Amino acid sequence: MKFVSTLLAATCAFGFNAFAATSINLSTYQVTGNYTLDANPGNGVSGLEASAVTFARDRGTNGTLFFVGDEGTGVIEVSLTGQTLSTMSFSGGSNLGWPTTSSNRDSEGLTYLGNGVLVVAEERLQDAFRFSYVAGGSVNLATAPSASIGSGSVGNNGLEGLSYDPRNGSFVSVKQAVPQAVLGGTLDFSTGASTMGALFDPALLSVASLSDVQTLSPVTALAGTDGADNLLILSLDSRRLLEVTRSGQVLSSLDLAGITSQAIEGVTVDDLGNLYLVAEDSGTANSRLFVLAAPVPEPETYAMLLAGLLLMGATTQRRRSKK
Repeated sequence: MKFVSTLLAATCAFGFNAFAATSINLSTYQVTGNYTLDANPGNGVSGLEASAVTFARDRGTNGTLFFVGDEGTGVIEVSLTGQTLSTMSFSGGSNLGWPTTSSNRDSEGLTYLGNGVLVVAEERLQDAFRFSYVAGGSVNLATAPSASIGSGSVGNNGLEGLSYDPRNGSFVSVKQAVPQAVLGGTLDFSTGASTMGALFDPALLSVASLSDVQTLSPVTALAGTDGADNLLILSLDSRRLLEVTRSGQVLSSLDLAGITSQAIEGVTVDDLGNLYLVAEDSGTANSRLFVLAAPVPEPETYAMLLAGLLLMGATTQRRRSKK
C-alpha cells in the first residue's frame, strides 16, 4: 500500500503527468495567465525586450520570477503574475558595468542559484556573470565573478540560454545557431574554468534556432525519477517548446504560434510544474509574461484513479500473502 499512497500523492500534486515519471507532456499545457511586464520599472532598468526568465522558489510565499531584457540595463523581480517587485541595475560607466568588449550588452541568459544569487549570460561574449541580487541596488558585471562558456565573440548567434541544476550544481546552456549547440557541465566562477561540453547533436531537435533552456529537476513531482533529467528547449524561430532527454530524444512538444505574435525568448518552470514564458515587446508597448499549466483532473477522475490504485494495491497484497 505504500506504493499506492506514494503514487497517488504524486499524481494529485502534478496531474496524470506524474504517472509517466519520464515526461511532463507539454501537449497538455494551456495558457492560464497573460500579463503585461512594466516597461519602465525604475532604477534605470528597462523592462522591454524581455529575453530570459528564471524562477526563485525561496523568495516570497510561492516564489518569484526574475527577468532581464536585451538592453542589459538590469534585472527585474516580479510576482508570478508579472507585478514588479523590485529592480537591480547593471551600472559602472557608459557600458553599464558590462565588460568593455560587450558593446551590445546582449543579456540573453538568466538563472537562479538560490539564496538571492543570479547568473546572467551575455550572448556575444558567451560569458556568464554571477552576482547577489540587492533590491534597488546595482552591480558592476565587469568586476563580478565570471566564467566563459564559449571561446571568443560570436556575434548575434551566440549564448541564448542558461539553466542551473540544483541537484549537483551543474549548468546547461544553448547556443542559438551557426552552429547550434546544447552544452552541459560545470562553471567555476572563482577561477573562470568551465567543463561545458556537447550533450547531443542539436540536429535531432529539427528546429530553426535555440532560444532558451530550462532543467526540469526543480519540479517536485519529478524528484527521483528519470523525468528530472529532462530539459525544456525553446525555439523562437520555430515557435516551439520541446521537452527532451539529455541524449536529444524529443519526448513532447508545444506549438507556441497561437499564444502571441510577439517573440517568445525565455522559459522557466516552478516547483509545481507551471511554465513561465517571456516575450519581447516586438514593436508593442510592453513585453509580456505567459503562464501555462497542465489541466488538473476533475474530482470524479481522481475518485476513479483512487479506486484503481486501491484495487492494484489489494491485488498485490493478496499475491504476497499467497507466497
